[in-house]
Amino acid sequence: MFTREETYNLLKKYTKSQSLIKHALAVEAAMRGYAKKFNEDVEFWGITGLIHDVDYELYPEKHPYEGVKILKESGYPEELIDAVKGHADLTNTPRQTLLAKTLYAVDELSSFIIAYILVRPNKSFEGIKLKSIKKKLKDKAFARAVDRDLINRAAEELGVELDEHIMTVVEALVEREKELNQIAESLV
Repeated sequence: MFTREETYNLLKKYTKSQSLIKHALAVEAAMRGYAKKFNEDVEFWGITGLIHDVDYELYPEKHPYEGVKILKESGYPEELIDAVKGHADLTNTPRQTLLAKTLYAVDELSSFIIAYILVRPNKSFEGIKLKSIKKKLKDKAFARAVDRDLINRAAEELGVELDEHIMTVVEALVEREKELNQIAESLV
C-alpha cells in the first residue's frame, strides 16, 4: 500500500499546475468524506481521489489511459486503477465497485463546488447553503465546463439523492479546508 505522501509526490512529478493540484486535493477530500460515510478505508479512498488525474496535465488527449499506465508501473492496486479508468466515460469501463462509483460521482461535483467557492465574495467555505449551490447548478452560464447531467447521473449511479450527495461533498471539503489551513494550504 502506498502512503499519501508517496502518492502526492507521484502526482506532483506529473502535475505542475496549481489548479490541477487543488482539484486533486478537493477530490481527495470528497473521497475521504465518502469513505467515512460508507465506513471504508479513508486513506485508500483519499489516495484514489488524489491520484485520479495524474496524467491530465501532460497527456490530456490520452487521459486517463496514460494515468492507468503510470499507476500500473508504480504498483498501485487494481481496484484503484479500475476506479481511475472508470472515472472517464470515454473508457467505457464499468464502475463495479463502490470506490469507482464514488470517484465518478465526486470528481465533477468537487470542481463545481470549488468554482462556487471562488465566486463567493469572501471565497470562504463558511455558511455554504445547499439552496445556493443548487441555484448555481441551474445557471448554465456558471462553470460551463461542468457537466450537470453527469453530476445527476453519477449521484443516481452511486445510489445517493442529489441533495445528500452535494452536502456530503460540501462537508468533506469544509473539513479538509480546515485541516489544510492549519498547514498554510488551501483547496482554493
